This record gives sequence, structure tokens and C-alpha cells, in this order.
Amino acid sequence: MRYRERLWPSWWVFLATALVIPASLLVFLPISEFAGIVSAIVLYAAIIVVLLATSPVLEVTDGMLRVGRARIERSFIGAVTAHEKTEAVAERGTRLDARAYLVLRGWISGVVRIELDDPADPTPYWLVSTRRPRELADVLNSVVE
Repeated sequence: MRYRERLWPSWWVFLATALVIPASLLVFLPISEFAGIVSAIVLYAAIIVVLLATSPVLEVTDGMLRVGRARIERSFIGAVTAHEKTEAVAERGTRLDARAYLVLRGWISGVVRIELDDPADPTPYWLVSTRRPRELADVLNSVVE
């Protein structure tokens, strides 16, 4: 394996989702104190489990790129470019092609654009969030060569 990264949520996502605790307390405390506390704990725990379970994995091996559940052979990978800051915003916005395959996470600012070299595939490229865009692009470019 040449590269592996799991796109875990940032700390502030856990903090923001903790707002379900006072919300559920507000709804259930008038019914029962026990129901309010239990529902707050259960709802927040469920949100944490969903956030962690749905975090995609980026994995590059000598023969394959895996992004979440999608896989592509290295022979179909064309040019790979890393984008950060305003370039990443433009890639996710004004430059985005509606046919592109996207694995974007709002809490991760960097993206890598992976051009596809498969005439049978209507998808022009993959756009993938990553915390280490230059490293992922370097690994993919070295795998392709």
C-alpha cells in the first residue's frame, strides 16, 4: 500500500452535532427527566456512529485506487493535480463538471483532481477531498508512471 487516509470528521463537526443534546432535552424533559437524558445520549451516540461509519477511506496500491466504495485501476488514471485554498474552492465550485465523481467532505479543505483516461467512461474526472493533497497527488502520479 502506497497511501491510506481516512476522511474523519473534524473536531468541530462533533461539537456542532452535540447541539442535538440540548434539543432533545428540550423536547423530552417535559415528558420525563429519564426520557430526556436517555434520548439525548442515544441520539448523540447514533450521530457519532454514523459520522465515523460513513467516513470514506482513500487507498492507493500499485494496481488500484480506492475512494470509499469506488475503485479504479491505475491504467485508467490520467493527470492528477492537488488543489488547496482558493484553487480547491474553484475546483469544488466554478470549475466543477457535473459529470465528475465526487467524494467531498465540507470539513476538509484540500482536494485532488484525478483525470480519467477511459474512453468508455463518461466520467471525466474524480474530485476527492484529502487533508494531504500534494502527497496523494505525488503518490498517484508515481503509480501511473
